[in-house]
Amino acid sequence: MTATDPALTALSQGWCALSLLHGKIEIHIERALQAEHDLSVREFSLLDVLSRQRADEPGGMLQMKQVADAVVLSQSATTRLVTRLEDRGLLARYLCPTDRRGIYTQVTDAGRELLDAARPTNDTALREALDAAARNPELTPLVRAVESLHVPA
Repeated sequence: MTATDPALTALSQGWCALSLLHGKIEIHIERALQAEHDLSVREFSLLDVLSRQRADEPGGMLQMKQVADAVVLSQSATTRLVTRLEDRGLLARYLCPTDRRGIYTQVTDAGRELLDAARPTNDTALREALDAAARNPELTPLVRAVESLHVPA
């Protein structure tokens, strides 16, 4: 393939459209979460990922590297994010009882309450952003693809 290959050009255009859709959705959700709950999209995502972990199941807790992978941030950015939420009383960190080098993070009751309150705002903002994006012919196929996804919980 060369840089002028039509398949490569189409791939690049598809990637640009996907990036545009992601950006529009993230900005819309960010504004809604900030206005209603003083939460960023990343903070919401982190609380959401951690709230789904079950300490009573084998492999049910995530170490910081796994958390970073789940929220698509570097380990240092994840650590800063965890620290901000910990300072707000929304998360707590603790050492792994079997490996003192392992650090786990857990959502506090206050974090769960905020997440529960913010979830409808997130869902509504997502729906609004997808509806707006669907009116753009370039983004319509991507919106349909997102809407058709059935990701197991």
